[in-house]
Formats: sequence, C-alpha cells, structure tokens
Amino acid sequence: MIDHVIKIGYEAGSVIREGFGTDFKIEFKGSVSNLVTEIDKKSEKVITDYIKKTFPTHGILAEESGSSNLDAEYVWVIDPIDGTTNFAHGLPIVGVSIGLQKNGKTIAGVVYHVMNDVMYAAELGSGTTKNGKKIRVSENSDIAKSLLVTGFPYDIAQNPYNALEIFVEMVKISRGMRRLGSASIDFCYLAEGVFDGFWEVNLQPWDICAGILLVEEAGGLVTDFAGSPSSIFAKQVVCSNHHIHNSMMEVIHRHFKAE
Repeated sequence: MIDHVIKIGYEAGSVIREGFGTDFKIEFKGSVSNLVTEIDKKSEKVITDYIKKTFPTHGILAEESGSSNLDAEYVWVIDPIDGTTNFAHGLPIVGVSIGLQKNGKTIAGVVYHVMNDVMYAAELGSGTTKNGKKIRVSENSDIAKSLLVTGFPYDIAQNPYNALEIFVEMVKISRGMRRLGSASIDFCYLAEGVFDGFWEVNLQPWDICAGILLVEEAGGLVTDFAGSPSSIFAKQVVCSNHHIHNSMMEVIHRHFKAE
C-alpha cells in the first residue's frame, strides 16, 4: 500500500509546486490566520479522486472536503497542504501529509516536503525512509543540547493548555527553538534527527496521522501531555527521540492546564 500513498503524494505535490508563487484565490475558515487556497482544494481533489477510483470502498478524512465512510476498514487521512499560511506568503515550507489507517491503526504514511522534493515515508513495522533511504531519530540525551520545534494553534491568543508558558520554559532550557509553520514537516525533521523534540496543541488528525508513524518507525516516542500513547485525535502531542522525552514532560507538567 505504501507505493500508492507515495504515488499520490507526488501527484499532489506537483499541483502545489505549479501553484506556488502564482496568483491564487484565498479564503478564510473562521479567522484571518486560518487560510485555505484554491491550490489546497486542487491538491486534495487529486488525492481523493485517486482513492475513490482505486479503492472505492475506503473511507476518507480530509481537511477541506470533510469525511466519508469512516466506518470502513481502511480510512485515508489527508492534509493537502500542511503549511497553507507559508504557501500563501511564498515561504517554501509546505508538505502533503497522507496517512492510511486500517481498523483505526495507522499502517502507512507519507509527508512530501514539496519544494525540497523530499519524500518521507513509513510503513508499520518497516521503518522510515527519506527518498528511499532509512532514517533514525537522534541519540542526544541532554535537553540543554537539544534543538526543539513547536507550533502555535489558531487560537493561541486564548493560550490553550498554557501553551505559551510551556514555550517560554522550553526556550530557556534548550539549545534552540524553531517554528516552521508545518507540523508534518516538524515530524519529518524529528524522524531524521534534525530536531530532538516537538510538541504542539490543538492539531487535527490530518496534521499528525502520517507524522506520528514517521517518528515512531524512526525510533521516536509520541504521547499526549498526560503521557498516554499517541492518537490522531489527541488534542496535545509531544514527541521526541525517546531520550529527552522525560525532560520535555517535566516542563509540560509544570505548566499544563487541562481545558
């Protein structure tokens, strides 16, 4: 199945690459910071058309067009452009994220870093690859020497789960902090050892379905803020190279405020 996931990832990426930097229509989903472009919709249509033609009995959970047949054995979880704000501003940090679940468990996933032409892929039990070559998380065990990455939800002004307090302390205790604006790309860089840890709140299933598998198959650990196993429906996610997870969780637990 991974070959199909990779194939449609590349096809959707071609749509994005052709649209990047052009004059496209932008709409807003509830706030000026939550964008959708006509290229998002074109990318998603390429993916969903392929699935409906090739796997007509499969379900779909997609960011822009919604869901269908979610009780099916197989369900595809799709973010046609992860990093739409980046895309709209001409910042080339955007990904196509596609996860495939079987009976509620993610069995395959890809994130295509479009403008860098890099395909990250994972299949359950088979490891994670970057353009076909196996990758692993870092071996760093000292959070003071760690490069971390995070993102902020659209409602950051309401400071959900005390996200800002967690961010401030993480900045102070780590070597450095980055915010790329694409959660799926954050997962990829963690999986290949560029970042040592990543956390965020209020992500959606399509933001994290593929990314969780990429990290776990590369040897990383993914939980929610309570330390429970990862879920695509969790409202918080924290993932690491395994070695600094406890250090990150200590910071989170000092500030975490349940909603």
